[in-house]
Amino acid sequence: MELPFAESWKIKMIEPIRKSTREEREQWIKEANYNVFQLKAKQVYIDLITDSGTGSMSDRQWSAMMMGDESYAGAESFYHMKDAIERITGFKFVLPTHQGRAAENVLFSCLVKPGSICPGNSHFDTTKGHIESRGAVALDCTIDEAKDTQLEIPFKGNVDVKKLEDAIIKHHDKIPFIIMTCTNNTAGGQPVSMKNLRDVRELSKKYNLPVIIDSARFAENAYFIKTREEGYANKTIKEICLEMFSYADGMTMSSKKDAIVNMGGFFATNIEDWYDQAKVKGIVMEGYITYGGMNGRDMEALAVGLDENTEFDNLETRIKQVEYLGAKLDEYGIPYQRPAGGHAIFVDVSKILTNVPKEQFPAQTLTVELFLEAGIRGCEIGYMLADRDPVTRENRFGGLDLLRLAIPRRVYTNNHMDVIAVALKNVYDRRDTITKGLEIVWEADLMRHFTVKLKPAK
Repeated sequence: MELPFAESWKIKMIEPIRKSTREEREQWIKEANYNVFQLKAKQVYIDLITDSGTGSMSDRQWSAMMMGDESYAGAESFYHMKDAIERITGFKFVLPTHQGRAAENVLFSCLVKPGSICPGNSHFDTTKGHIESRGAVALDCTIDEAKDTQLEIPFKGNVDVKKLEDAIIKHHDKIPFIIMTCTNNTAGGQPVSMKNLRDVRELSKKYNLPVIIDSARFAENAYFIKTREEGYANKTIKEICLEMFSYADGMTMSSKKDAIVNMGGFFATNIEDWYDQAKVKGIVMEGYITYGGMNGRDMEALAVGLDENTEFDNLETRIKQVEYLGAKLDEYGIPYQRPAGGHAIFVDVSKILTNVPKEQFPAQTLTVELFLEAGIRGCEIGYMLADRDPVTRENRFGGLDLLRLAIPRRVYTNNHMDVIAVALKNVYDRRDTITKGLEIVWEADLMRHFTVKLKPAK
């Protein structure tokens, strides 16, 4: 008999979590203005709002932290981190930042101008925010198949090469770079194939344009290439990563995901001019070039985390848990972006809360309903996150309306996944009774989902 799948780690320390009553949750979400970002963490039973900085570090990472060199300039911890990054990505110029959006801020301050057009595959919220806040356009060229959540294809995060070339022909002089998000978070944690990266690289050379990879979950992307793409089954994750980055000129990284640290990020490139420009911005915005908003302890943990999480067993354990939750939702007939993503399940709310008008933000409504049901905090990746069009100020309703259940790395067991699935089933079973959503009381001009204030719609 074949042995069942089991985690590639054992538990050494635990943290208690508290259950709450429905009455308590009703009061808490009202006080939070129906925005789960405004809840206190102690009010949440199972927290799936993000997998960013919420994972459990390994014993090797905790040990490495004790060796942190906190020197202001030239710390050994920086060089340990830099060596790990170069070994895995091939990029020799490394600029640390306190997290991924800071790396975007530093780099885009150098490259993005008012009127710029930045094509790519479903820019995530901070990427789009940094582009649009500079008076530029984040142009989505993701394949159309990504919009069909029930379609199962292996690389749903791919860029549509024809769309991309059409955009380049139309806007060439306004394009500072092509950006590839691996995995494609907004499309449901969907991977990008190596062939797609290669095709985009060939296109970039044809038109003399650079390529940047938004690399928050690049290791998970490499896992999918190994398990789904012909010719890569016998390659190691590290070998696949090196090939992925060989098709790019630079990368931004939120190390809070695939490097499994609580805080940290970086920009890396082989273009020395980019580095020279970015390091000046980095000093102003983040800190000196050998710490950039990070302390030595976190740089040591980052170096170890990158090494460990570019190994197959760690990635398999992580991604199998996401698949497990997806399989439970399949049992209950709950639709989500298929196949299961690398870091999260993205529930397709447009197929569930069909009685809630889009103007009342169905995915945000389901997010609130799930919290009320069981104290589970997810995150809306839909019409609220899409923000308003910066020119017309109209809500953008053209994309998917999803509830993301992002699973922190090595934090919850499959028993927790069972609780999540049943709680969502309970809401799903009464979906026809949910006829009203939420309306905005106050919103920010940019990335409103973090701070928006809502109330039940009349």
